[in-house]
Amino acid sequence: MTMPSRWKPAFRAPEFPTAFPCWFTRGPSPLNAGSASNRIFPPCAGLLNKNMTDAPPHFNVHAFRNALVEWFRREGKDYPWRRTTDPWHILVSELMLQQTTIPTVLGRYDRWMRQFPTPGHLAAVDEQTALRSWEGLGYYRRVRSLQAIAREIVNKFGGRFPDNAEGLKRLPGIGPYTSGALLSFAFNKAAPIVDANVARVLARIDNYSVPVDSTEGQKYLWSRAESLVDPEHAREFNSAIMELGQTCCSISSPDCLLCPVRPFCSAERPETLPVKNPKPQVTRVEHHDILYIRGKSVLLAKCPEGKRHAGMYRFPQREDDHTLSLPHVLKQTYSITRYRVTRYIHHVTDTPLLREGEEFVPLDKIHGLPMASPDRKALNSPALGKLLNHIR
Repeated sequence: MTMPSRWKPAFRAPEFPTAFPCWFTRGPSPLNAGSASNRIFPPCAGLLNKNMTDAPPHFNVHAFRNALVEWFRREGKDYPWRRTTDPWHILVSELMLQQTTIPTVLGRYDRWMRQFPTPGHLAAVDEQTALRSWEGLGYYRRVRSLQAIAREIVNKFGGRFPDNAEGLKRLPGIGPYTSGALLSFAFNKAAPIVDANVARVLARIDNYSVPVDSTEGQKYLWSRAESLVDPEHAREFNSAIMELGQTCCSISSPDCLLCPVRPFCSAERPETLPVKNPKPQVTRVEHHDILYIRGKSVLLAKCPEGKRHAGMYRFPQREDDHTLSLPHVLKQTYSITRYRVTRYIHHVTDTPLLREGEEFVPLDKIHGLPMASPDRKALNSPALGKLLNHIR
């Protein structure tokens, strides 16, 4: 990919051995000359203290940075948010990429930026419009946070983002990761970032066996990331270490032969790292909702504040004996965090008692309302389509 001229290297990375890396050979490591190691894993493995936050012995930080940045300049993927240093564009991409895959974000990012090119554009619309525009990306707390930040930027910062950690921390919902991303990607400042990809790379490089999702593990990783980030090329370095975790240093099939920083890696069995605390067991839940049609309108419920989908519309939920006795017209299964949801929608013809937040919405108005993906998919399903076609 072609990088902006301001990213062109002012140096060349040192050449590394083109033969197999040290941890595939017997004998001394090229980066650890004099080692008497005779094992088929890194000569420096075992020398690391798992609680150590300084660079391991014989770890050349400057060479590591250069190798990683040079690799990224050759191999880095061309994403639209990498073509800009506008902090608003970068913030939008970072929030979209939390809990959402890159292919999904690529399909939505440009459309969102056309609709809301500045914080002022998002700050000016109501929450319902913002939710509808975010629909399909899930985890709707992100768009509420994004709108709150936009309003803060407009009302308290004159439409301009702070370019320092202290100022960014004053914005609602900005934590260490998002702050580091903005400082490095927008302002090229040497701020660390640690996401799942970076954690995996660092744990393997240092052969770090403490659970990375523990308090101790997080403290170590953030300290380590801060010690490594390139002060001159922070934007490229942070992009590079994240991309390394997505590609060569992937979860289950690390491609160590193609890794640009393999001479620096201490992992004995990289596929076993990073270590994480056990995940909570999946909880199975069952929901029963109703489809009730009156004239050319459908009964919907608006989720109250404090709930997962606050401000969004859904089919009303009912668990009474009458509803449960009816055959379902649609069955859905989907996952939300640690829950596996099975959902049944029942077509009712008897007028139900309306509950707080429920209202009849004309069918031709539903498209403009924000709905969570399962509800939108249900509304557009062939099963419900047969029942709704006669009122269209």
